[in-house]
Amino acid sequence: MTGTADGFLAVDSGGSGLRAVVGTVAGTRRAERESREPVRTGDRGIDPVHFMEQLVPLVRASISETGIGGLGTAVIGAAGLATLGEALRAELPGALAREFGVRQVALVADAVTAYTGALGTRPGAVVAAGTGLIAIGTDLTRWRRADGWGHLLGDCGGGAWIGRAGLEAALRAHDGRDGGSARLLTCAEEAFGPARELPGRLYPRADRPAVLASFAPQVAACAADDPVAADILRAAARHMADSAAAVCPVDGEPRVALTGGLFRMGDPLVVPLEKELARRLPHARRVAAEGDPLRGAARIAVALATGSLALPRDEALLCVVDTKG
Repeated sequence: MTGTADGFLAVDSGGSGLRAVVGTVAGTRRAERESREPVRTGDRGIDPVHFMEQLVPLVRASISETGIGGLGTAVIGAAGLATLGEALRAELPGALAREFGVRQVALVADAVTAYTGALGTRPGAVVAAGTGLIAIGTDLTRWRRADGWGHLLGDCGGGAWIGRAGLEAALRAHDGRDGGSARLLTCAEEAFGPARELPGRLYPRADRPAVLASFAPQVAACAADDPVAADILRAAARHMADSAAAVCPVDGEPRVALTGGLFRMGDPLVVPLEKELARRLPHARRVAAEGDPLRGAARIAVALATGSLALPRDEALLCVVDTKG
């Protein structure tokens, strides 16, 4: 790569694929591209080789489109970075330096890019909910995170959690046990086939969290006239509020925002969540998220390039590597 390194690269990598934006710090040129293939994980966690295989064609096409001479800064936001990012942290900065001449790389957990996209550099807390769920907060001196432990150990209130609870209620109805929902049983059989075949259809799937989460909209659709479905969403709201309260600064008037595709379910989830947040965090100010995790990654990239990054550094959550040092 030749030319003046006047550009930046920002990446958002998650369960639904990888998005990348190349732009200038001044904001005069910008191009965004995506791959819908999620980056693989293996014995070493997030696979840096597959990451680069996905990323390089997107970046080359964006550089060609924008005519940007070079990339001085890259911010890589990745789901699972805190717990599965050892190989990515070890190998990706060097790979980006060799491929694009990048001089500094920030490796950032997707919770942090979600926070920065939603709130910028203000103190507060963000609940990021999609297939999984994590809450992250900061007083601008350190980060606090809650949940994000995956669908087997946590992600309480997230899409997979709601979907699993809905399918459990369906199977309770199938068995004649208390707590079942005939309405959810009908929805489950429409989506997956006969209830007795559900374990065989679900357990072998490598994308089990996404399959569980695919049933969450059905739970929301039933909530208006099914008390079991409504109770599931109220429980999800309580879990989300618990996580938000665990990370929100206790002083001042911190902001609280919601981000992620799960909130597209609308009132059946958001209304009980707003009530729980008001009860648990009366000192906080609820605000709309300003942008998504890709916008957060781009914000961090511009701040890093201009020497104005005010967010706390953290080895697991926001780590900056000088590739020329």
